[in-house]
Amino acid sequence: MDAITDRRFVEVLPDPPVPGAPDGRWWPPVALTTGWLRANAEHVDALHVHFGLESFSPAQLEAALATARDLRLPVIYTVHDLENPQLIDQSGYGDLLDVIIPAADHLITLTAGADAEVEHRWGRECEVIPHPLLAGAGGDARTPAPRRNEVRVGMHLRDLRPNIDAAGAVRAAGAAAELFEADETPVIIEILMNDRVRDAELAVRLETLAAQHPSVHLRRTARMADVDVEAWLSALDLFVVPYRHGTHSGWAELCFDLGVPVAGTAVGHIASQHPSSFSVIELDDAATLAAAIRRSRVVRQAADEPGVRDARRRARLHERDQVRAAHLALYRRAIDEGARRRPVEEARR
Repeated sequence: MDAITDRRFVEVLPDPPVPGAPDGRWWPPVALTTGWLRANAEHVDALHVHFGLESFSPAQLEAALATARDLRLPVIYTVHDLENPQLIDQSGYGDLLDVIIPAADHLITLTAGADAEVEHRWGRECEVIPHPLLAGAGGDARTPAPRRNEVRVGMHLRDLRPNIDAAGAVRAAGAAAELFEADETPVIIEILMNDRVRDAELAVRLETLAAQHPSVHLRRTARMADVDVEAWLSALDLFVVPYRHGTHSGWAELCFDLGVPVAGTAVGHIASQHPSSFSVIELDDAATLAAAIRRSRVVRQAADEPGVRDARRRARLHERDQVRAAHLALYRRAIDEGARRRPVEEARR
């Protein structure tokens, strides 16, 4: 929330502890329950929802939103995901969107394309506010790693969550690597995968598949700290997001901050987050990934020029200020609208 919040004017309450969950886990979001809302109504001016809808049934979500309405508490919903990356069957998630998008007092989304989709599906407009700076948000952006002779491509399969086409990604990596075997400049494709995954059998198959290609290195890793993720990305010439479905991508934002081009499948509105550094690929067509790899070295070198890097950093910091100001203005407007509605609603009772 720091990236969108001006702490001089906005206090963000900490995520309420989840009963029975380890420290630091925010889901299922307790703040989106009737009990918490009623118990904390005197301390809250607005409820801003980002993620976690899938933790509830439509009836539970309806009850929470009805409680917010009863308490005259404005609800702002940022539409990050029109398709949930944690799920395969989207029907249940669609039911939740059918509850919150019509009911929320204000909607935000990250791209014009997502706004158009929301308007088409629900007849509501969103305020389009871009995703703010991620890399080095608390200080200077990381200095790019020294350039090597080889072209380095990265993918992260995470814990093999449903929207990642892990097998397709590894096959595409191997096939693309073969297209560069005769090139003077070697291509190394490094694929990371969490130690703890959702499908252990698939993880073993992926390791076997990757081992067939000497230029494809699959490495298991514990959950990485943000600084380690930035360091790994900074050493790449291209990062690949092999998604089956999705709407927006935090990876695309982080890579843009670091000057790392991104290639990904044509899903959702990811390509429009930073179109100048995004290449659309098809995982079953290795030539598209190979073309993105060839383009990436030129784009990466240009992005690493000190003047370009500094200008990008200044622009992102300025954009972050604008994003914070836009959220503050929206919060104030929502609270003011709620205050003006209150006497009218009370007079009707």
